[in-house]
Amino acid sequence: MKHIIFMAAASIVFFAACDSNNNQSKTGGDTVQSTEVTTSNAAAATDNQQSASPVKEIVSSYLEMKNTLASDNDKGTAAAGDAMVTAFQKFDKSSLTAEQKKTYEDVESDAREHAEHIGKNAGNIKHQREHFDMLSKDIYELVKTFGAGRQLYYDHCPMYNNGKGADWISETKEISNPYLGKEMPTCGTVKEELK
Repeated sequence: MKHIIFMAAASIVFFAACDSNNNQSKTGGDTVQSTEVTTSNAAAATDNQQSASPVKEIVSSYLEMKNTLASDNDKGTAAAGDAMVTAFQKFDKSSLTAEQKKTYEDVESDAREHAEHIGKNAGNIKHQREHFDMLSKDIYELVKTFGAGRQLYYDHCPMYNNGKGADWISETKEISNPYLGKEMPTCGTVKEELK
């Protein structure tokens, strides 16, 4: 009799343990599904953030310019300069606050002029880089005022311009130097993270 009671008790414990594992699997599955939904929501929020910045197109053309300079591509840099001029022309100031509008107007004419010079100087990458140096200051000011809707990095090259140095904005933490290009592609450091 003791043997039968022991077997019955062991069976109950065994079935209870199996049922508990099934419930944990279901819960684990729900957790995974919940995580996927959360990840999906986070991706949607990131997309909304990226599209939320009014200077998104300007910053995108700037980043393209930075990448083409880093690969010593003067024609691609000129095309990015032209794209930036177009982005400035299409920019809608109507939704800006008074403070944002003032900052934008202070930066716009200089930045557009630098973009035009960069666009017109395919074949003269040294001149493009000189204007990119000045343009980078303007774009930094726009990003600080409006945000970029994405993670960016403010980088510094200590060697450009005979050791005077220069800054730029990048979409990656890894250094890809637009001033020294393929000659010294990783020269520089991250000065600031921009969000």
